[in-house]
Amino acid sequence: LKMQVPCPLSLLGLQVIKCKAAVMWEANKPFSIEEVEVAPPKANEVRIKIVATGICRSDDHVITGALVMPFPVILGHEAAGVVESVGQGVTSVKPGDKVIPLFVPQCGECSTCLGTKGNMCSKHAPLSPTGSMPDGTTRFTCKGKAVHHFLGTSTFTEYTVVHESAVAKIDSAAPLEKVCLIGCGFSTGYGAAVQTAKVEPGSTCAIFGLGGVGLSVVMGCKAAGASRIIAVDINSDKFAKAKELGATDCINPKEFKKPIHEVLIEMTGQGVDYSFEVIGRTETMTAALACCQYNYGTSVIVGVPPSAQQISFDPMLLFTGRTWKGSVFGGWKSKDAVPKLVADYMKKKFSLDPLITHTLPFNKINEGFDLLRTGK
Repeated sequence: LKMQVPCPLSLLGLQVIKCKAAVMWEANKPFSIEEVEVAPPKANEVRIKIVATGICRSDDHVITGALVMPFPVILGHEAAGVVESVGQGVTSVKPGDKVIPLFVPQCGECSTCLGTKGNMCSKHAPLSPTGSMPDGTTRFTCKGKAVHHFLGTSTFTEYTVVHESAVAKIDSAAPLEKVCLIGCGFSTGYGAAVQTAKVEPGSTCAIFGLGGVGLSVVMGCKAAGASRIIAVDINSDKFAKAKELGATDCINPKEFKKPIHEVLIEMTGQGVDYSFEVIGRTETMTAALACCQYNYGTSVIVGVPPSAQQISFDPMLLFTGRTWKGSVFGGWKSKDAVPKLVADYMKKKFSLDPLITHTLPFNKINEGFDLLRTGK
């Protein structure tokens, strides 16, 4: 007896999806909008329809070669979307769920995920430049060629595949075109202030770099109750927005003859309690360290450092007692924190609108990067 059985829903997601993606074939070239094939999710993997993605300087670092990754690659790591299908064994999300991909995964099993000290999962090293899924293969092909993943997320595509440890389910009412920023820029900056530095009420802070992440640091310092928030950027056009978000002073290093750390020490008497480097330049990293209070000041590196560069500095800067630390994804444990940050956004505890300067269709991604590079 032969019967025609309708295809169970669980098998619908097992097909290859053809869709548009912005492929970066080689360094220092524009993105190419191509048709790609996205393989179905394997065990413990999730395929996501990307609804909105942000453009971040870390993506641009790959294009310029400052961050070394294998090509061809689909970049993008700050996004929000809807689960299209799941592989075997996936329990934390299901098709139809609104989600944010996580470039810092949280496996929930390794010593870091189980401990309280850090947020960088040691099972799925987030910053490894392999360009593949945890099993060493990729889910993207284009023109017969395998295309690499970026930071385990690859969001510059209509569909992507991520490991289950790299996706968080969020409020089904959340506006994806806003909360996509919680996938990187907002969480990274805001968390650097409230989570990594643990800024206290009444303290003095300096923020170097007023892009989306730097402005999010300003918001974090304000939320933590800092009494003085000094915003530093070589583009004075960014000062109005920084003040709107809580900066008390704005200074442009180009307007001074002396080094900027000396200017900040003069402005504050002894230097700031907390400084944040949110650019990714070695010179500003050392300036940010030097401008904080010589005995108990803390300086946080938030901007991704260029791969090939070293820092040389006077060790006396640290010997007197300063603390120098880094912060990836704002120090948050991603899978735990992202749904809570989205919930806080829905409760209007912070606004994301000031961080969104332009909204472009996907095929204008190259124009988006031009706007990033010109500081607009």
